[in-house]
Amino acid sequence: MLLQHAWPTAWESVAGFLIASVLGIGLAALLSASHTMRSMLYPNVVLFQLIPKIALAPLFIVWLGIGFESRLAFSVFISFFPIVVATLAGLDNVDKSLLRLCRALTASNWQVFASVRLPHALPYVFSGMKIATTFAIIGVIVGEFITSQAGLGYLILFASSQADTALILATITVLCVFGLVFYGLVALAERWTRTRFGA
Repeated sequence: MLLQHAWPTAWESVAGFLIASVLGIGLAALLSASHTMRSMLYPNVVLFQLIPKIALAPLFIVWLGIGFESRLAFSVFISFFPIVVATLAGLDNVDKSLLRLCRALTASNWQVFASVRLPHALPYVFSGMKIATTFAIIGVIVGEFITSQAGLGYLILFASSQADTALILATITVLCVFGLVFYGLVALAERWTRTRFGA
């Protein structure tokens, strides 16, 4: 039973995390490259970061229905912000002397981003991604509490209704193991990337 319910939680969490990573890194790169876009959008990013996001979960159900789409979208939503904030901090923290050297060598904006900014920002990027692993799981679990008929969140609610303490604890244990494995995979990706790019 546990493995049957672990699968939907796992794949929705991973999918939400991957989508949030692509969108978050992309938006951070855009904000770093354009002061105009940054002044327009970054205050909204900060504002949404401050909102208690779990309170917004019912809105996703109203907008997207009770299927996996609402759970996936909510997972993306709450794991997106730490990636944006951390990546932008990393892109802003590049040694200015390196940027001046790139300008002296007439490097294009893309060359500066790909060769200097992004490699130097990788520790920040992975810091945000490791935080986002937990948020992605939380987003899916909250959605399963509200709408799902499958998944570990649903199983916890079902076990609660049956006063089955053993099943609740077993489900929480599976969630903890999944969270540790998820975090560990991102940490391994960080180690490989640092070895590959010398970040």
